[in-house]
Amino acid sequence: MRILIAFVMFIAAIHAKEYYAKAEPYEILNVTSNVSAEVLYTDTASQGKVLGKKPYIVMDDKLDRVELHSVESKIEAVKKTLQHNAKMGANYQQIIEMKQANFDRIKDLKIKSSVEKDREYFDVVTSRNSLLGIQKEIESLNIQLGDLQLRRAQLQKSIADKHLSAPGLVLYQLNVKPSAFVNPGTPLAQIADIRKAKLTIYLSADEAQAAQNKKIYLNGQKTAYTIDRLWKIADASKLSSYRAEILITSPSQFSQLIKVEFK
Repeated sequence: MRILIAFVMFIAAIHAKEYYAKAEPYEILNVTSNVSAEVLYTDTASQGKVLGKKPYIVMDDKLDRVELHSVESKIEAVKKTLQHNAKMGANYQQIIEMKQANFDRIKDLKIKSSVEKDREYFDVVTSRNSLLGIQKEIESLNIQLGDLQLRRAQLQKSIADKHLSAPGLVLYQLNVKPSAFVNPGTPLAQIADIRKAKLTIYLSADEAQAAQNKKIYLNGQKTAYTIDRLWKIADASKLSSYRAEILITSPSQFSQLIKVEFK
């Protein structure tokens, strides 16, 4: 029985195909500018290192901050005006109700002249028009407030876009230097996510189907890894081969060749 098992394992080993793949960062991101601004600072000392919360690129945001302060002041002023108008509107509503009640009491009295009744009626209408004017101003102020709040959000985003940070990622490459002026779309840096690593191999259709039911061995060691992604369309540069990616724990050194086997 042992001889049979050994023979089966030997046959399996013969048919196990070896692949070699580089341990690469899980993802390398190309960072481009979202704004037009002058670059004030680049953290050249952090290239190749894991970044913290400190920005690795800082761009000039002085005018944004000045405008943001102005916009925030205007927002507070508009909110106060809205509060005053709301109180005025409530007061006018009470006045209208009282004047309407006075008019309702005299409109059918024969001892009151038509001139007096008309005066009371016009007074009610005038107060209603005044209330409508306040309500119209409130609507206009709400539109103005919405525009100011949108502008505040735009400025806050612009300021954030001028202080680039990527905690936990590696600053792979800087593409700009201080004093450079950048526009939207200008390449700024490359950052790498090394919290995981990936191995990329190319399999034939039969190999791809069979590999999903086998264990993955790396450098001869059995692992619990599985194929994370398997492309359903053959690769354009490697004819009749299907790209497969295996996510693994980050190695101490990237770009090492690792032997991959399916058994």
